[in-house]
Amino acid sequence: MLDTYTPFFASVDTVIMGKRTYDQIVTELSPERWPYTEAETYVFTHELMVATENIKFVSGNLCQLVNDLRQGAGKNIWICGGANVVNQLIRANLIDIFHIATIPTILGSGIKLFGEIESIQNLRLIDTTIYNGIIEAVYERR
Repeated sequence: MLDTYTPFFASVDTVIMGKRTYDQIVTELSPERWPYTEAETYVFTHELMVATENIKFVSGNLCQLVNDLRQGAGKNIWICGGANVVNQLIRANLIDIFHIATIPTILGSGIKLFGEIESIQNLRLIDTTIYNGIIEAVYERR
């Protein structure tokens, strides 16, 4: 079985997500163990939560945090999820590469990958991988 996740995650040292994505990970996807222990995780939330060794719960200016992180030394930043988080960063032109996997399941409803975006985002395809019926496309911002 092809593994695209391992080399991708090896290129990352910071994970950013919204609270709903965090909740889905800890309740459904990986309730027994935090899957991103090799990275520092920032969870954007308005709730007061206690940080752990690898997870910081933050509020405030998401774009400022990303700009600050980009100025420091390190690997890539993965925006793991949350349409609200992604949309803020798209509006500020702070996402350089999009990894989008299309899984062969049609949902009648669900959580949107992108919320309402005010302007067209022009992307350029730089790679595709097909495995187990999944199409993984990698785009860069033009």
